[in-house]
Amino acid sequence: MATFLPPPNKRQRREEVERTTTQQDVTPLLATDLGSFKANFVDSDGNQMTDVIEINFADATERNISVLLNTLLGRDREDFTPYRFRIHIPSKDIIVDHYPTDLLGLLQKHGVTNPFETTITLSAEPQAVFKVQAVSRMAHRIPGHGQPILACQFSPMSSGRLATGSGDNTARIWDTDTGTPKHTLKGHTGWVLGVSWSPDGERLATCSMDKTVRIWDPETGKPFGTDLKGHAKWVLAMAWEPYHLWRDGTARLASASKDGTCRIWVVNTGRTEHVLSGHKSSISCVRWGGNGNIYTGSHDKSVRVWDAVKGTLVHNMTTHAHWVNHIALSSDHALRTGYFDHTKDVPATEEGKREKARERFENAAKINGKVCERFVTASDDFTMYLWDPTNNGTKPVARLLGHQNKVNQVQFSPDGTLIASAGWDNSTKIWNARDGKFLKSLRGHVAPVYQCAWSADSRLLVTGSKDCTLKVWNARTGNLAMDLPGHEDEVYAVDWAADGKMVGSGGKDKAVRTWRN
Repeated sequence: MATFLPPPNKRQRREEVERTTTQQDVTPLLATDLGSFKANFVDSDGNQMTDVIEINFADATERNISVLLNTLLGRDREDFTPYRFRIHIPSKDIIVDHYPTDLLGLLQKHGVTNPFETTITLSAEPQAVFKVQAVSRMAHRIPGHGQPILACQFSPMSSGRLATGSGDNTARIWDTDTGTPKHTLKGHTGWVLGVSWSPDGERLATCSMDKTVRIWDPETGKPFGTDLKGHAKWVLAMAWEPYHLWRDGTARLASASKDGTCRIWVVNTGRTEHVLSGHKSSISCVRWGGNGNIYTGSHDKSVRVWDAVKGTLVHNMTTHAHWVNHIALSSDHALRTGYFDHTKDVPATEEGKREKARERFENAAKINGKVCERFVTASDDFTMYLWDPTNNGTKPVARLLGHQNKVNQVQFSPDGTLIASAGWDNSTKIWNARDGKFLKSLRGHVAPVYQCAWSADSRLLVTGSKDCTLKVWNARTGNLAMDLPGHEDEVYAVDWAADGKMVGSGGKDKAVRTWRN
């Protein structure tokens, strides 16, 4: 039987008559012709990329301008590179980092009275060619550890291998494609506090409360050489020498200890090359930079920069008022992945691999045509500092204020433009990596945020919290992209694979979880 709509009642007929007699507002229809401006495209070093071109304000969305720039550069559509643009306000020392929805309104707001006759400089920053999708579901829950999982890290080669360290005195390597254990690494007699893959993916280092560092062959699960002994107290953190700095094909490893020293080991022989001493308390974090410097942060409130080859002190920063909890380098992602960029073939020769690793580091650390590796430090004093020791020495570039409690961890985005910080005030904050300016707070967790990890394209951020959840955020908008419940207790460790395909996490519930889109 057919169903017919009832005839309109008296009120609906009256409203319809009013609509037909009311003059329509045609202003939005006429507003499409907003005039035009002249655009001058420059790269991140300030070099002009194309001739100055005239663009209509009505068409000046970031996506349209990105397509236009690729066309002007003569690229085929399948070879287009996505760009993000920063706007230089004419006649003022102001740079707007986030492209607005209303470019004309932004210029007028900054006092550009006649933008139609003004040349606007747009800095074009290339984004990752591939786009990482937000993980949305749990792929595997893998039991095995007998105590909480304290650390996890994916292999730089692929998302297929995940290493974890636990309070059960073991580390494990998992096959994340099948959700099964691959190797159990036994030998430590204390909690395994950290795991770290070498940048070529052929070795795994673990550090422990038993005062030792151990090196493992991830293919066989067997120890590589003897355990590295020398520290007098717990070993809290490690950092591999960047691949392009390896001398004679020999890797070196830095380890930071509660005994206040940092040791540099020659991995192939187990020999201690240098003991970096000077801190008056526990060294909580260590990073090995691509320019040959080692960065250490300590509970004595200081940050020190060392020459890794000579073993000598270069800088001593004493600005923090409490323990230094974490250090992140602007080149972290490039150094972690070495010559793996997950889009092209791996070079066949050692020289080719080293050259590619060096090129990736220099691209990540370059500012205005000069390689300037920056780093940021997070502290129990609720603050962070951004440093540029190449240009500023011991003077910080910026002090990052905003957290209302201890800052647990800090991470540069892979493209080096943003900084994320995880704090005990239940929030994660996003900062501008160029000047340290606060951008936005990511609020949603109801307990302290322990760790965060960026996706390879710098568009997404995953956070792990004491509230038993992971959350995925859109870094550009600050909106929650995905809520990931599934853990049964606090989440201590989280990592996003360098190829963008998977997130791994572990915590107090002792089971590894992997997440896919």
